[in-house]
Amino acid sequence: MNFGGGALGDDGDLSLQDESSIEAAAGATATGADPDALVRSRVPRHLLAKYEMYSYRGAIVVLAEKWPGLFKELLEALDRFEISTAIIRKPGGNESEIPKLFSELLRPIGWHETVISGDLDVTLAWKQLVRQPNGKMRSEKKSRNILKRRFLDGHKIDYVKDGVAFDLEWNSKDQTFDRDLYAFNAFSLCGVIDAGVLVTRSDQLNEVFRKLGPALDLLGEVAKKPNGEPRMVYEKYGASTTWMGKLLYRLNAGRNGSCPVLAIGIKPGCISDWNA
Repeated sequence: MNFGGGALGDDGDLSLQDESSIEAAAGATATGADPDALVRSRVPRHLLAKYEMYSYRGAIVVLAEKWPGLFKELLEALDRFEISTAIIRKPGGNESEIPKLFSELLRPIGWHETVISGDLDVTLAWKQLVRQPNGKMRSEKKSRNILKRRFLDGHKIDYVKDGVAFDLEWNSKDQTFDRDLYAFNAFSLCGVIDAGVLVTRSDQLNEVFRKLGPALDLLGEVAKKPNGEPRMVYEKYGASTTWMGKLLYRLNAGRNGSCPVLAIGIKPGCISDWNA
């Protein structure tokens, strides 16, 4: 889970109108997703007004039918989750309030940061013709083992409970999605989880960012560029950071492997003091 943005999130020069934005938006259609009707039939209408949701590999069915209790907990957390324009304007990194909001909702009910690691023990088996003392050939079973230490080396997911994983990427570098999807697939292949849920920004927030004016620094003052000019909010949220357009083209390309994934985009309806 990353909420800061690092070099591109808080201090990058990429704007929402740059060339990368055009490239990402072009891949933002959920061409590989399950039918929208599956999501609409299992998610309350008022939540779909606050979030966009895309189900891949039947994730919404797995969540709702196999893990209804956990799915209910996540939907309730999403319903209670809200941010303010002040939070959006503040710096990211460890100072961001967004991870605290989700942790306050999920940690007390058993959603824990979880790391998976393990060795891979591979057995190769074959039949080999062996000449016997009487000159005849006989088939004998042969085998050998290959042990790969640390085949899974510390893949981490921020919230895991029973068979469901949940993560949030607000404003990190977009390559973070590759790490998250790889971790989801590793947990899934090992039988630890049945589905993953990944929350990020909807592109519908871009218009909000453009209208919020200057960003704030750690002291709550107007953030300034090196040349002394105000740094605008939209400049914090560059096109090469984590948002739905960057997630969907990865899911369309199957980078989640065999793991079912529900992709959720935070829309302006989650902003408590935004009425535009």
